[in-house]
Amino acid sequence: MRYDDDAQVDTSEVTDNRGEGGGPAGFGGLGGGGLGGGLLPLLIGFLFRGRSGKASWIVIVVAIVGFVAVQYLGGGGTSAQNQSAAGGFGDPGGSGRAGTSDLASECRTGKDANSKLDCAIVADINSIQGYWSGGGYQQVASTVRGAAPRYQNVDTVFFTGSVNTRCGSADSSAGPFYCPGDKLVYIDLSFYDQLKNQFGAEGGPLVNAYVLAHEYGHHVQDLLGTEAKVRSRQGAASDSVRLELQADCYAGVWMNHASQPANGKPALISDVTRADLASAVDAAQRIGDDYIQGKLGGGTVTPDSFTHGSSAQRQKWLTTGFTTGDATKCDTFATQNLG
Repeated sequence: MRYDDDAQVDTSEVTDNRGEGGGPAGFGGLGGGGLGGGLLPLLIGFLFRGRSGKASWIVIVVAIVGFVAVQYLGGGGTSAQNQSAAGGFGDPGGSGRAGTSDLASECRTGKDANSKLDCAIVADINSIQGYWSGGGYQQVASTVRGAAPRYQNVDTVFFTGSVNTRCGSADSSAGPFYCPGDKLVYIDLSFYDQLKNQFGAEGGPLVNAYVLAHEYGHHVQDLLGTEAKVRSRQGAASDSVRLELQADCYAGVWMNHASQPANGKPALISDVTRADLASAVDAAQRIGDDYIQGKLGGGTVTPDSFTHGSSAQRQKWLTTGFTTGDATKCDTFATQNLG
């Protein structure tokens, strides 16, 4: 995947708060409850689930003496939902748009995106939002009663270390997530290294874009009212799994349209190859609940605790979105065959 060297990149869709810090989040920031037992965890990834916020990845807690557990923070303790209701986090963006002017000076065109990760991520965000605001959202919203009438552009916040949001506080282990309370996407860009080094993903430009496209898929769900209808939070056929698989499908839909003009503007992305798609499908496989519980965690695969779907399901729905290019084909809530 490459970016058009001459295409203009718009950094106004990113708030760059790297280096600002968001206060001490620590391990239990989003979920509270802690690990208990005084065990020394190795945090590989992070999932939190609450009506006021979500992240797209998983917590694997690997304790000493060969004890392996997978910790899902879906209820009880001090949940992200409860923290959000309690408020107290103030402005989630910290001190305004710190660092954003520097990003604007570095990221002007697709040529910059081809040589700098930061600029590539900005270009991805532009492309993703260009698709949804350019008619992609209307296509699916027209089939959903009560959906917001139009797509609303939202920022992605770059942070390092930790961040406070209306969905709770998170450290860099949280991976990327969308917070409905803020209507913001958050990411510490070091996550891309984790995805390759700890999860074993191939990586690459489309994998990086997939990560963001999935989170913007959650924003689309928020606007459609889908997230508000989620009730069951764990289980192989739970609403939570269906929500995440749908976000994967929405990401695939954007991939299908990524190299097409949107909103009257030339496409930022010049091509998406089969090799690019294969790398994204590979990443989807490595963040399936069964892969993380079994192969990465070395434990027993427990479908009753699934929150995001199996590897095969995530691959299926990402591919469904890509091959159809039609967001109305992503209704994971209407099917008994999730894959």
